Amino acid sequence: MTISDQDAPGARDEYHDQGEGREDHGRSGRAGDAGDDHGPLPGFRTDEPADELPRWMSDLVAATAELDPAVFRRLSTPSDNARQAAVLMLFAEDETGPDVLLLRRSNSLGSHPGQVAFPGGGTDPGDDGPVGTALREAAEEVGLIPAGVRPLALLPRVYVPVSRFDVTPVLAYWREPSAVRVVDLAETAAVARVPIAHLVDPANRLQVRHPSGYISPAYLVPGMLIWGFTASLLTVLLSVGGWEQPWDATNIQDLDTAWQLAEQLSPTAEDGSGVTEATAPADGHVPPAIAEV
Repeated sequence: MTISDQDAPGARDEYHDQGEGREDHGRSGRAGDAGDDHGPLPGFRTDEPADELPRWMSDLVAATAELDPAVFRRLSTPSDNARQAAVLMLFAEDETGPDVLLLRRSNSLGSHPGQVAFPGGGTDPGDDGPVGTALREAAEEVGLIPAGVRPLALLPRVYVPVSRFDVTPVLAYWREPSAVRVVDLAETAAVARVPIAHLVDPANRLQVRHPSGYISPAYLVPGMLIWGFTASLLTVLLSVGGWEQPWDATNIQDLDTAWQLAEQLSPTAEDGSGVTEATAPADGHVPPAIAEV
């Protein structure tokens, strides 16, 4: 099960534009409110050796303590029948720099076909909290080996009215990246490690307008349009992680047009961005930068 892009947490004013695409994404300058536990998990230290935890990841984890839960709850208050869920925001690093793991839902699905998401889904009775849910779902969806993942922080919960999920984003570092794949073709079409450098490139950023009128931040990746819930969470982390660059927030495209722009992109030699399809091309070629995926 995947928390999909159209299940976005709010409308345009929740992630509103400020200046040239620089945004205030839930920073409160203080620790989170009681009752919405978030921030670094026990065992995290800001002075950890760089060979165990890169400085950029350490800074990102530390910044989660300053996120304001009120921003994440601004438009949607959980109902009495809300279902608990979690998503895995898994960051890694290779010779090109930091990247994040994403999947694309199958085009044959009746609900949100082709949309991009973090691995994740609803909580099962035997799960050990949101971390257990996120790791289990990632193993089921993309074949992730949980032993190579270090969960580091929780973000404030986000209530998704469409699915009635109360979602806890789990921030983690992929200390021992393993091969991941599409486990079930009926549910997932592709898996990708998307470079942060590609996401923050102003040329790949825009906003999209859903037919309902909802406007969302969005990112263009070859073969993937990241928008809605997934794009909103990414935008928060790119901002608090210090990666965000000025971009044209007035570039608003209809959803169909934005999809066409993503499909027209090709992987670039500079950042290796792209997706590994569930079924490889006839020659079996996999772009070098994502050969492990």
